Amino acid sequence: MMALDDANNEVPNSTENSAIDDALQVIKNVREFINSQVIGQGAVVDQVLMALLCNGHVLLEGVPGLGKTLLVRTLANCFGGEFKRIQFTPDLMPADITGHVLFDMNESKFRVRRGPVFTNLLLADEINRAPAKTQAALLEVMQERQVTLEGNPKALPKPFMVLATQNPIEQEGTYPLPEAQLDRFLFKVLLDYPTEAAELALTKLITAGTVDDTEVSRSQAAFLSPSDVERLQKTVSNIVLDEQVSEYAVRLVRATRDAAFFFRGAGTRACLALVRAARAHALLRGASFVLPDDVKTMSLPVLRHRVSLSAEMEIDGLTVDSVLVKVIDSVDAPRL
Repeated sequence: MMALDDANNEVPNSTENSAIDDALQVIKNVREFINSQVIGQGAVVDQVLMALLCNGHVLLEGVPGLGKTLLVRTLANCFGGEFKRIQFTPDLMPADITGHVLFDMNESKFRVRRGPVFTNLLLADEINRAPAKTQAALLEVMQERQVTLEGNPKALPKPFMVLATQNPIEQEGTYPLPEAQLDRFLFKVLLDYPTEAAELALTKLITAGTVDDTEVSRSQAAFLSPSDVERLQKTVSNIVLDEQVSEYAVRLVRATRDAAFFFRGAGTRACLALVRAARAHALLRGASFVLPDDVKTMSLPVLRHRVSLSAEMEIDGLTVDSVLVKVIDSVDAPRL
């Protein structure tokens, strides 16, 4: 059965299908280029692209040396956007992130010095190494996409996306991210070591000089402009969502609250994130409407950082992902 638009109950017309076809071609070019630079992380690349299409933020978790910075830099260069990196450290202050107001002695007036958050893509490297007051500087930035300096809101450039990284191994001297901040990330993406074949291919490319493991030339990869990214985001928002599929997403989120496996279930923001992610996933597979499988596929990256295991599950050595899979499988999907 063809899904109907949840807004106007109409099947997508030829103009909408043409927009989807155009978007697919652009996404294909971007995806192929990033995968040529970041070898062996195809699933991660797809999830980061989907987050960009959803106008969302990403928390990347993986050990050092897996290409997290290279991934963000390559993505920024793909649409000619501005990229900035903040190395989070224990002595980092909120003003180092957002900026501050200072008095210009020469002109006898106050001036605003904008911080590195005024960019398109912001890499918050090892975000959990900064204390809570510094992490909190990103709360308004990530949710409202603005910075308030001396009571005056300053809008951030569009598109704006935070990609934060954290190391899952070294926990000494780190500060756990508060729930309010975790909930602002659309996805938590886990980076694992690439396969042996991918590592071999990467080694050959770098030693041959085909790929630079630290830098990407902007002129090589300007596939689209920031305004094109906004148009792609608009296309995603127009992907058809049937009411039954929307209800399925809500039931999945609510199931995490009812399950005894979790001390804390996912909140309402997870429902919205899951629907947005499912639309982006549908677009990447070339469809104009969302299927229940799109929702189910995106459940793990959307939910894994929004739930907490109960003490019993942690004692048993279970992981969040393994428990989430059981909960997700227990929810019946609609048949369209």
